[in-house]
Amino acid sequence: MDRGKFSLLLLDPGEIYFEDFSAVLIPPDITPKTFDSKKQDGRLKMCSKSLVFDPKDIYKPIIKIPLKNCVVIEQWKGSAKYLTNNNVLTVNCREYIEMLEGNIVAPYKFREATNFLFQLNYANIMNCLPQICQLHRASTLPAAEQADMIATIVHSRHARVSFDPLWLDLYEKVVLETEADKVTPLVVNPGRLLLSTSRLFFQPYNNVESVPVIKIELNSIKRMVKRRFLLRHIGLEIYCSESSSNPHIYLSFRSQQKRDHLYDNLLNQPVLKLEELDQDVMTLQWQNGIISNYDYLQYINSLGDRTINDLTQYPIFPWIISNYTDPELDFKDPKNYRDLSKPVGALNEVRLRRLLERYDEMSHPKFLYGSHYSTPGFVLFYLARLYPHYVLCLQSGRFDHPDRMFNSVADVYKNCQTNMSDFKELIPEFYDVSQEGNFLVNNMGINFGYRHNGLKVADVELPPWADSPQDFVRKLRDALESDVVSQGLHQWIDLIFGFKQQGEEAVKANNLFYHLCYEGNVDLDKIQDLNQRHALEVQIMEFGQIPKQVFKVPHPARKIGLPLLTEPHQVNLTETEDLWKNITSLEVVSTFNTHKNTVSHLFISDDGSRVTSVGHDSKLKVFSLEQSRQTRSANIGNMPLSSCIQMPNVNVLVIGSWDNQILLYDLDYGKVTESVLAHEDAITCMCWGRKSNILVSGSGDCTVKIWKGLNNNGIIKPIQCLQKQIDHNSHVNCLDFDNDNEHLAVGTEDGEVYIWKTGDFTLYKKYTIHSSSITAINYSPDGLKLALGAKNKTLQIVDVGTGLPVFTKTLKSAISCLKWVGFLLVLGCDDGSLFIWDIVEVRLLYEVSGAHSGAIKTVDISPEHAIIVTGSEDRLIKVWKPK
Repeated sequence: MDRGKFSLLLLDPGEIYFEDFSAVLIPPDITPKTFDSKKQDGRLKMCSKSLVFDPKDIYKPIIKIPLKNCVVIEQWKGSAKYLTNNNVLTVNCREYIEMLEGNIVAPYKFREATNFLFQLNYANIMNCLPQICQLHRASTLPAAEQADMIATIVHSRHARVSFDPLWLDLYEKVVLETEADKVTPLVVNPGRLLLSTSRLFFQPYNNVESVPVIKIELNSIKRMVKRRFLLRHIGLEIYCSESSSNPHIYLSFRSQQKRDHLYDNLLNQPVLKLEELDQDVMTLQWQNGIISNYDYLQYINSLGDRTINDLTQYPIFPWIISNYTDPELDFKDPKNYRDLSKPVGALNEVRLRRLLERYDEMSHPKFLYGSHYSTPGFVLFYLARLYPHYVLCLQSGRFDHPDRMFNSVADVYKNCQTNMSDFKELIPEFYDVSQEGNFLVNNMGINFGYRHNGLKVADVELPPWADSPQDFVRKLRDALESDVVSQGLHQWIDLIFGFKQQGEEAVKANNLFYHLCYEGNVDLDKIQDLNQRHALEVQIMEFGQIPKQVFKVPHPARKIGLPLLTEPHQVNLTETEDLWKNITSLEVVSTFNTHKNTVSHLFISDDGSRVTSVGHDSKLKVFSLEQSRQTRSANIGNMPLSSCIQMPNVNVLVIGSWDNQILLYDLDYGKVTESVLAHEDAITCMCWGRKSNILVSGSGDCTVKIWKGLNNNGIIKPIQCLQKQIDHNSHVNCLDFDNDNEHLAVGTEDGEVYIWKTGDFTLYKKYTIHSSSITAINYSPDGLKLALGAKNKTLQIVDVGTGLPVFTKTLKSAISCLKWVGFLLVLGCDDGSLFIWDIVEVRLLYEVSGAHSGAIKTVDISPEHAIIVTGSEDRLIKVWKPK
């Protein structure tokens, strides 16, 4: 069927198109002689608020007759020789609209009263006239009651339609069928949704889609995101592989329960294989430079319920550049950048003072900004040249006044800095180099009118430093990815998607908007008054919505000065690094079994030639990796040993014991030379600060003690070496210095993490990350993050500055030890499993299930010598090499 020029965008936003009829339009001035030349063949479309005639001749205007403007709608009672039957509808209206005359996008023409005759070619007028008259009656009601009556009519019509089972294959089984709407910008198209064991079908109630049924193969679905649609949790966005015939669909449902029911049933289908896109993985990859600022903002927008399919929740991007007047732009000069720690409304101090004065005099609920940073109108303000038909739909067939359009980038930025009601941010198109700035160019030659200075509205005027739209967008993208922006982007995320979005923090940050635009401030489902509900819906549509809050604590900053690793192979890796990146298997090259009990701690020597270990059998062991044999064994007391450290520059080991002692063992003389009763309970862990020459010891007595001067005089006495004791609330299980020895991190039995400044050992940070015991702790090489292993089987990478877990992974067993060296993080678990992670790209490189028959209690890695060594409850030490 020829679908003509008709589109749902020609209707009012939210208007429903039911069905159409083959028809002939008979103009009022027709005569028998002019009938053949003046009649228009086409299709008459019945919609919830209008009748639309779409002529077959694409150069003739589409005629839209709003039902509210109709005086008479009935079967024509006259007669004419040139009419083949009396199956004729007469419509007398006060005003009608002509659209797309000459097939040109232009403001609609509003025509005065006339009388239309439509001869229906096939449909029986007595079948369709009652429905048209019913919709006509609805149009005479107040807006809320009209919406309610139309909803009843829509439900009644749609309830009689069921999914056509002929679309199913022979072996396909139906899982569920329900009603749903397909959502695109400004358009909601209802239909039947059917989930089978292999496909998802959407069958619209009308014939406006390009196909009668949209089919999505379940095995092509890569991602599903629950969405908030018009402040209700009823949306579902489905992303498929790019090669799919339907790569994307956005659906809304009658209720959250119906949406969730479909979502759960989709997840239960065995053929569905979703891509993992964990929030914490993305945050960590962004911090590490694996993904760009642009891609991360796109991802966070998606988490915040922003989508290009919903203009009320369109993705938000920040103004970045503040200089739109200079002929050249220095992208390294911070003065050319907007302050990302402030919302747009707070960038101008003078305007902010005036806004705060108004705020102080306001009654509750107070707001600082009377307009929003993202609304459908603002989005289309930027995109009017690219999507003029959207503008006409939203603005009742009219374009904006030429002087109020997006004519100049510099003027818009200036207005956002000075106008008391303009606080808008940008949209992704400003930074999307793939679109080459096409939204800035009037490629369609649309006549938007003339400005006050006599100039015709044409392309957007660019700043002097941009040579073309492509150059403008490219430079903005380069600025977005710059170190200047990377340093502050997390602060803007805090304002729009994070902890400064609402509440007391929003007040402190001068980031407070009208209360209705915040999620959770209005529950439309509970509002019974139709007029009140309708008014709120209109307000929500027009005013804009705050994104869903994604982060409840400060967002971590990005590492500065990193090359953007868009593809891992772009990095110049050493041969050894490349080996670790491409592990296909791990092989055991040596096994040592001379310990008679659990191996509690071990380390690889700096030159990679030997392994030193201690165990619960009170033994100290040294093994030669070159000779694959034990070269030393020594009895150290009668109690289990927990830890062992090689002191620098001297051949002395520091050993921690369960008999509360720290001992110095001289490897040259083969004996304990010093010991001290250091704690009131077993020593559980020790760590040596290479730069600070400090030894720290942790104990079951809930304390950490700091010792200094050991490597100078080779003694350990409390009166000479003990510098300080720091107390904790429970057993100290693990501790680690950062690379610069400026901070000491301590993990405890009750799940608390303490970070102490080593200058004076005052408390710097304290987090309660886990509800269970922290068993292993290790700083990242740059000191910005901590890896935490816990009894509750959880691995977390925590941003030190904010305490935000930027990566969380739950394993099958409790984590008993871990080691972070370079880009590698190695984990040992209670069930004997061994894991190797690339923690920059955030991917599991290799897993060895059952690496040991008991818990792996200690692990060390020497990437440059390509070895990992593990010690276990099964008494074995194993040396592993990657293949």
